[in-house]
Amino acid sequence: MSEPKRKTLRARITTWLKGETTPGVDQDVVRDLARLLEETGLSEIEVERGGVRVRVARNGHASASGSAPPSPQIPLSSPPPPDNAPAEESKPQIQERKGTVVSSPMVGTVYLSPQPGAPPFVQLGDAVTDGTLLIIEAMKTMNPVAAPVPGRIAEIYVHDAQPVEFGQPLMLIE
Repeated sequence: MSEPKRKTLRARITTWLKGETTPGVDQDVVRDLARLLEETGLSEIEVERGGVRVRVARNGHASASGSAPPSPQIPLSSPPPPDNAPAEESKPQIQERKGTVVSSPMVGTVYLSPQPGAPPFVQLGDAVTDGTLLIIEAMKTMNPVAAPVPGRIAEIYVHDAQPVEFGQPLMLIE
């Protein structure tokens, strides 16, 4: 006997989005979205249908909200590194210093200068009042990040062309 042919990942997600499946959160849909996340390299994906929203994020959890009861959380990240593995280097170690932390307003790639080879917008020790500190590219759009307060650049926590997450500290202004 042959097994019934299983629909493609895209077809199953499309069927769910069109509402052609039972209401609530289907565990297979969550798994399919997680697989789609891995295939596309995205950090998170969120879909909504009939008041039920399913969000799957690579860095921690999946969640559901709306009229359906929440589904169990499914971890999507790899297991924690062994104790002898080096700590994650992409997270800046932020010391307790007085000042204003400039955080990323979006997910994207940070650029410290207006174009490759050009001098950076600001450097350590520069006085700032307003104006562009750096640029974050998101979906092929360059978004300037302005200084929220006047002061002096005390710390720069990112380097040029580094991917950043929403809320990630970028600079410290004293």
